[in-house]
Amino acid sequence: MTPTKERTIAPPVRGGVGTSARRQDSVPKVKGEFAYSSDLWAEGMLWGATVRSPHPRAAIRSLDITDALTVSGVHAVLTHEDVPGRKLFGMEIVDQPVLAWDEIRYEGEPVALVAADHPENARRAADRLRVDYEELPPLVDPERAVEPDAPQLHASGNLIRHARIRCGDPAVTADVVIEGTYETAMQDQAFLGPESGLAVPAEDGGIDLYVATQWLHVDLEQLAASLGLPQDKVRITLAGVGGAFGAREDLSMQIHCCMLALYTGRPVKMMYSREESFFGHVHRHPARMHYEHGATREGELVYVKARIVLDGGAYASSSTAVCANATAFACGPYEVPNVQVDALAVYTNNPPCGAMRGFGAVQACFAYESQMDKLADALGMDPVELRMKNAMSTGSAMPTGQIVEGPAPVAELLRRVKEMSLPPAGHDAPLDLRSLPGGVSNTTHGEGIRRGVGYAIGFKNIAFSEGSDDFATARVRLFAAGGEPQVEVHSAAAEVGQGVGVVQIQVARTELGVERVTLLPADTTVGSAGSSSASRQTWMTGGAVKSACEAVRARLLERAAGELGGSPSDFSMEGGKIVSQTNGIEVSIADLLGRDSIEETREYRHRKTYPMDPETGQGDAHVAFAFAAHRAIVDVDTELGLVRVVELATAQDVGKAINPLSVEGQIEGGSAQGLGLALMEEIQVSNGRIRNPSFTDYLIPTVLDMPPMKIDVLELGDPEAPYGVKGVGEAPTISSTPAVIAALRDATGRALERAPVRPEDVVGLTEREVR
Repeated sequence: MTPTKERTIAPPVRGGVGTSARRQDSVPKVKGEFAYSSDLWAEGMLWGATVRSPHPRAAIRSLDITDALTVSGVHAVLTHEDVPGRKLFGMEIVDQPVLAWDEIRYEGEPVALVAADHPENARRAADRLRVDYEELPPLVDPERAVEPDAPQLHASGNLIRHARIRCGDPAVTADVVIEGTYETAMQDQAFLGPESGLAVPAEDGGIDLYVATQWLHVDLEQLAASLGLPQDKVRITLAGVGGAFGAREDLSMQIHCCMLALYTGRPVKMMYSREESFFGHVHRHPARMHYEHGATREGELVYVKARIVLDGGAYASSSTAVCANATAFACGPYEVPNVQVDALAVYTNNPPCGAMRGFGAVQACFAYESQMDKLADALGMDPVELRMKNAMSTGSAMPTGQIVEGPAPVAELLRRVKEMSLPPAGHDAPLDLRSLPGGVSNTTHGEGIRRGVGYAIGFKNIAFSEGSDDFATARVRLFAAGGEPQVEVHSAAAEVGQGVGVVQIQVARTELGVERVTLLPADTTVGSAGSSSASRQTWMTGGAVKSACEAVRARLLERAAGELGGSPSDFSMEGGKIVSQTNGIEVSIADLLGRDSIEETREYRHRKTYPMDPETGQGDAHVAFAFAAHRAIVDVDTELGLVRVVELATAQDVGKAINPLSVEGQIEGGSAQGLGLALMEEIQVSNGRIRNPSFTDYLIPTVLDMPPMKIDVLELGDPEAPYGVKGVGEAPTISSTPAVIAALRDATGRALERAPVRPEDVVGLTEREVR
């Protein structure tokens, strides 16, 4: 019998792939003992603070640090003149000043840095720094920003990217045509651990930085350039991360903290307050989207036309990738023969926007799924039936011309959520206020309550796309200690709460049949693992660990063959032993290794992708796709505009559940963020200024807002991926928002073309609307 591609020589081991192995950080986090980056401490350390602009757009006339230097305990006050290397940074486009020097482009832009012996002294000194600003009218409307006579915020202009799709006949007509204009607000990642880190100057003139981040090596590249140091003198170690969701892909305080440490020769710690965090990281792009759908009377999609405008804010961040995703997934997981899409990402003087869970696909999904509901209503069809009628499947062609080669269970996911049992309607006595909109605030006893049911499905790419050299590196060492085999795994994959740490351990256990596996801290002394984003780490770093383990195993079996005789293929690994399949001779792995160890480092790459054509959008741009469907059930108090989500049901293809409990956690967490965007989460920006930079005024779902969930996990297996895995974390965020708002439309009969829905959008139904 010929072994399959995924067959391993090692037999199953406890805590391996497919089990809900306990995460190494789970108990410390539950007990409050986990060390986050904000807990970092060093003897003799100073505290850093940032001076930020109070204006969204201004010219800097002058900057005076004299008074700041007089504050007791101050050791340094730095400006742009003190940046030792490149004065700009940027993940995709190098356009953002380390410290502004002539022009302010958003409220909260860093202007100067302070280091002092106490955080309060650092803040006092920051308040004494004098900056003479000439306020300028901020450019805050992204549509205005692309007009020819708009003020140009960057030398390159205001357009970050214009992505297009041209597919089929642009002049085709249809029996039924519907249009809609949709908006999604600026959403914050709202991680609970604010930005923080500790920089320690080294004896070799370099710097050691301990920081919460999503991508160690892209931080390394940018830090080395701005610090004027070779990369081997900048060493970054991942500190405890209190959530990320995309916001930690970009730099925040990393360069600043290192500058202060190198200048003073002392360790420096920086830690943002919650308010400062709102100004210190990127957010989800707000979007305005105009759509036109054409279909036959039988419900077959004929064409889709869309114009999507994404507000990138002051700097590019990952706007080019967000724009590409919004374009590629603009039509949804449906077969559409004729497509015309224009997506623009533009600069404004609003807060910078970048990566957030499901970026680009979230905004587009709200628009195209709203359109599918509107089309179903115009056709008199069931909205799920319409979706299933047009669902893409394996072998379908996307509007970009790419053929979907892996599993694409769109119709099956819809069928599954449709067939899930519904919660009981109405409210049985005795009345439980917690089951009503408004909860224990006692705002209603059931009067004015209307129930609605909504469906949505979405999809997104997995891993990096458009020709990116996407790879991950892992080092695996097998050795003996105390008479038992042990394994060490080392990678730079950032554990941001998603569970990639335990995934690496599970892969090593499975491939080598050794239960005692240690994961070394993630740092830049090993090759890059890429970003903990784009639903890629389980596939990419999991693949790297698997490849390194396979190399270690091959060397171990070669050693066994050399010492015991025979061919490596004659041996297998069973229960910590090497066993000959021909003569039954066996030897323990520990004895075979003795004092030696076997170490291998491997890079894993997915198949090659290609950029989308700038004029037509055609191209094999993506590696694979993740699909998820949601059904939402809501109760709406139409007198007060209060909403309670009664239940969320979801079905998702995860390829292979490496850790089933972690998979469920990702699906629940992603759905919670989608619910937040549907009902409450919005950074309110007025004329370039954030009005609600706190968790008092920026609302996120709590345990009281999250409903019970029904989760149906499919494991269809992607043929290109290690173990058949697919990324899990982003897909639930994509389809949950439009499902909740579809349920609100069903309950109220109102169009609801903006996310989040506000109370005034659903309050005060007329008698006619109630009918």
